[in-house]
Amino acid sequence: MAGGGGKYRHLGRKSSHRQALLRNLVTSLFENESITTTWAKAKEAQRLADKLITLGKKNSEASRRRALEIFYKPHDILPKLFGPLRERYADRPGGYTRVLRVESKEKYEYYSVRRSDKNAVPERKPADQAPSAILELVDGPKDMRFAMTARAIARQREEGLKEHELTALNKKKVTQFRKDGVDALEAAVQKLQIRDSESEGVSALDGEESKSAQEEAQRSAAQAGRLAKKIGGLNKST
Repeated sequence: MAGGGGKYRHLGRKSSHRQALLRNLVTSLFENESITTTWAKAKEAQRLADKLITLGKKNSEASRRRALEIFYKPHDILPKLFGPLRERYADRPGGYTRVLRVESKEKYEYYSVRRSDKNAVPERKPADQAPSAILELVDGPKDMRFAMTARAIARQREEGLKEHELTALNKKKVTQFRKDGVDALEAAVQKLQIRDSESEGVSALDGEESKSAQEEAQRSAAQAGRLAKKIGGLNKST
């Protein structure tokens, strides 16, 4: 069928290498809850990760055998997939993963110089930077949108501002299918507020300590100056 190869990204690899790459990515994703890779790899791994979570929700013998064929660490990942993750996404109809664009890491490569040119100096130039992205499992401990929403709510409360429409929309998204989502978000906001207040108290205490130390140093310097004058006067009299 013409155009059939455009249904998925080949990622510049042959079929066996591409499958191994995706298996490695989803294994790391389910193991760490969040991974950073290129945008194209993240989108392809997202498709496979969503299918695996659907297999986990089915929780049948056939789905277990299929998941066993994909993971590189099946004995470590399968209990998590068919246990905590299946319970986490039991009421969620879809959208188990999220891809977030991030800034590409700055990398450099060097111009190659001829071996015959001994005086040539290799120059540094920017390498080709592919768009980077973060692939994460939603409603987990490393849910970035949940953390950013909690930070936005804490900042708006601290400044006495009305809750923004976008913040309210994100609040609904991160708490809709999370177990005790509203209480968990409020606990995260309270924790951020306490942390900010403690950091402000520590900075104020450091400022007072530095001020007292500076005053003590000034007093010591003045006392040393007076002592030096007395010694100089005694030397002149003798």
